[in-house]
Amino acid sequence: MVVPDRQPTPIAEYVVKVASRCNLDCDYCYVYHHADQGWRRQPVMMADRVVAALAARVREHARRWELPAVGIAFHGGEPLLAGAQTLDRMFTVLRRELAGVTELVLMCQTNGTLVTPAVAAVLADHDVRVGVSLDGPRSANDRHRTYRDGRSSFDEVLAGIERLRAAGPRVFSGVLATIDLANDPLEVYRTIAGLDPRHCDLLLPHGNWSSPPPGRDTTGTGTPYADWLGVIFDRWYAEPVQPLTIRIFQDTMSLLLGGGGAFEMLGTDPVGLVTIETDGSIELVDTLKTTYDGAASTDLNVLTHSIDEVLTHPGVVVRQDGKESLAAQCRACPIVDTCGGGLYPHRYGDDGGFDRPSVYCPDLFALITRIRDRIGDDLRTLATAGQGTGR
Repeated sequence: MVVPDRQPTPIAEYVVKVASRCNLDCDYCYVYHHADQGWRRQPVMMADRVVAALAARVREHARRWELPAVGIAFHGGEPLLAGAQTLDRMFTVLRRELAGVTELVLMCQTNGTLVTPAVAAVLADHDVRVGVSLDGPRSANDRHRTYRDGRSSFDEVLAGIERLRAAGPRVFSGVLATIDLANDPLEVYRTIAGLDPRHCDLLLPHGNWSSPPPGRDTTGTGTPYADWLGVIFDRWYAEPVQPLTIRIFQDTMSLLLGGGGAFEMLGTDPVGLVTIETDGSIELVDTLKTTYDGAASTDLNVLTHSIDEVLTHPGVVVRQDGKESLAAQCRACPIVDTCGGGLYPHRYGDDGGFDRPSVYCPDLFALITRIRDRIGDDLRTLATAGQGTGR
């Protein structure tokens, strides 16, 4: 239901599906191994006319809302399947069309196996911040992130990271790792930190009340994912200088201390993000594909519709209503301002609705309170020390 006097939050983040196919076959991938199989109906690659239309729509929207910056993340599938020349052409169009209107932050999330010197050079030339998916050491990565014939992708990923490093100091931005409870958390942490990324995302595997994630008993109160993450948090937090930003920890601390967060899974700030498919379709957050077929659809397309038109879509409205859109149990929770109900797709259930807490509710509560108590102890220690010195 649209509230008449509601002021929408403009769209400032775009996940752009440059390619709808991938050269790997990661068994947890939400594009290929979950409920929505819409990728089968999509063009293999985004056409030039779609890129041009996207650039024009983003420019129009940014100008109308006077957005100071817009983030466009090339995604897939595997975006580097486009190759160096096509990527260069796409980045050039976006940079040209948005120049003088808004600051364009270009990003790319890749599996890292297709980073050639030519691709790395293009990414560096266009100042693209590149995140690489890697689940940890070889043993951890090879549980899920393999080629279709079962071959390891680990060596190719590390080689790709080295090529990104060689292209320039700003190109390799971070690592995205999906948690597997079978992996040793400290080995995962040490491996990722050893690559010297600026940041890391540790992601909960996708699941919901109808299709629970591995190891998550929906009838119990166990906290296996909080326990796993807690081991890394304790080590990371105790470092004299944190070697990298781990976003789930950084954002939790920021929200607990009254600040904001950038992690979609946390907080109650309105979400201003859409996905653009290879045919130009404007869709909601792409992880909704884990819930049911068509969950992310809006029936809009950059070839025929403005970005403004998505702002009144119920799927956007509900993500911009803060605590009002959350389940009653969440609204009554003492950590609601930090948790925010968890990632939206993780709230889905058999009745087809999202009016419930995250399937990870016990884990989120345990992790957030663990972090809250740790920084609370430190703040009290600092306050006591300050009193002792008369400050």
